[in-house]
Amino acid sequence: MKPRLAYIICAVQRSGSSLLCEALKNTHLAGIPDEYFLCEEQGRWEDAGGHWARVHQVASRQQFLGKVFELGTTPNGVFGAKVMWNYFPYMLRNLRELPEYEGLTAPELMTAVFSRPQYVWIVRRNKVAQAVSWAKAALTGVYAWHKGQAPVRAQEPAFDFTFIDNLYKLVLQGEAGWAEFLQACGVEPFRVVYEDLVDAYEQTALDILDYLNISRPANMSLGERRLLRQADALNEQWAARYIQIKREMGDPVPRQHC
Repeated sequence: MKPRLAYIICAVQRSGSSLLCEALKNTHLAGIPDEYFLCEEQGRWEDAGGHWARVHQVASRQQFLGKVFELGTTPNGVFGAKVMWNYFPYMLRNLRELPEYEGLTAPELMTAVFSRPQYVWIVRRNKVAQAVSWAKAALTGVYAWHKGQAPVRAQEPAFDFTFIDNLYKLVLQGEAGWAEFLQACGVEPFRVVYEDLVDAYEQTALDILDYLNISRPANMSLGERRLLRQADALNEQWAARYIQIKREMGDPVPRQHC
């Protein structure tokens, strides 16, 4: 059964989407946004959820979609999901395997599957910091940690200019991709900036509830904020080193990306 209201968080890695999802989950009114459609490139329905699909014992694309709606929806009928740009094309391809969605354009498909979803788009002003964060997470295997947890790194990371530069370009490509898609949908998303979210965690979640027309108590408060900041002095060192190398190469980073 489809939810009465659905929204999609459009993101690129390390844009603060996990923090945003935590805030929305902590309202207990905005669905349970998660990466239900994280998939690999092969396009098999099993890859649309990988291990997740097997754990929940779904044996078809239709069952998978039904389970996603069940787990991502709060009792008030609101569903939320987070989608990264780099696997969005594969998500669309997988959904088109269902006969009723075959041949639909991306905006048409999302409208049909999610019954005219609304969109929340999160970006990060400092694109260099975003790329550095992405590189560091990939190299250490630590993508998030919460209060009471001690992060365990798979290895100590080493600065890799080419790796960071490629991720920086992926950040820009991802944001451009989402901008083009949202324009094609003809919608104005609720835009969240990570640097503002950090300082307005609760208010951002409340503003999104209002944007989605979700009823809430006038004096409601959110659950505990548990996700911890991962950036440290090493992130700053890598960012400065990356920017310096770019300048020496005659390809400086735009000021608004730093």
